[in-house]
Amino acid sequence: MLWIPITVAAASLQVARNAFQRGLLAGARPWGATLVRFLFGLPFSALFVIVAIGLAPHAQPTFSRRFWLACAIGGGAQILGTAAMLVSMRRSSFALGTVFQQSGIPLAAVFGAAFGDHLSPARWFGLALVAAALAVLSWPRGGARWSAAPLGLAAGAGFALASNAYRQSALALDPTHPVLAAQITLFTVQAMQSAALVAWLALRDRAALIAAVRPWRASLAAGFFGAAASGLWFTAFALSPAGPVRAVGVVEAPVAALAGRRVFAEKLSPWQWLAAITAACGVGLAALG
Repeated sequence: MLWIPITVAAASLQVARNAFQRGLLAGARPWGATLVRFLFGLPFSALFVIVAIGLAPHAQPTFSRRFWLACAIGGGAQILGTAAMLVSMRRSSFALGTVFQQSGIPLAAVFGAAFGDHLSPARWFGLALVAAALAVLSWPRGGARWSAAPLGLAAGAGFALASNAYRQSALALDPTHPVLAAQITLFTVQAMQSAALVAWLALRDRAALIAAVRPWRASLAAGFFGAAASGLWFTAFALSPAGPVRAVGVVEAPVAALAGRRVFAEKLSPWQWLAAITAACGVGLAALG
């Protein structure tokens, strides 16, 4: 059950990362802001690999074709999911943008089943309860929210696929040393993502590339929180199927709501808070069922 506190910590750090990225979106635009978390997180993920090697000096990871393919699929899906998430936040609210992407919870379980992960009936029921409560919580009531919903759903699908791809990467690399496997996977994926996005922006949108790199202090902060959150997420995926991990990650939603209320002057209705409590019951079943 170590993956549960690891997931809670990852979700909390992810809120901070999203807040920094949202502030960068105006100048850098979605692809530039997406680059920030990967490029400026790369030095930190490299440090995490060094620490993990020190904790498992006798590990012998296997860099197979399955590992590289899973990293590439996960990295691409995460890039698309992150860009969609950032735009959905701009079109709705910080908290609701975070909630929209939680559509990836049931999808993560479905993808995981396709990869061979097995969940108990209680966990499936918990995931269904979480998904239903989040659907109520994020149901669009205005034009702006309707326009954000498809992007939020696309973000959820991208993150669901990426979650399972990263789990498969870590299992292919070294299933006996999950922390080391997770950190090597993280560094490999971020290196791929950084190279791809830098090349794309250099060719198609140099202004966005410059806007992402110029505010290096804020970008470095987003990179740190992104690498720290991802390092914990990847470790949780190495220890547990992606569906329950994503369900426990719903703790991100109330944290984001609090951040939105204090930082961006946004509010959630009492009905939305009630739905969030219902989702919490589903989280318990998904984690402990």
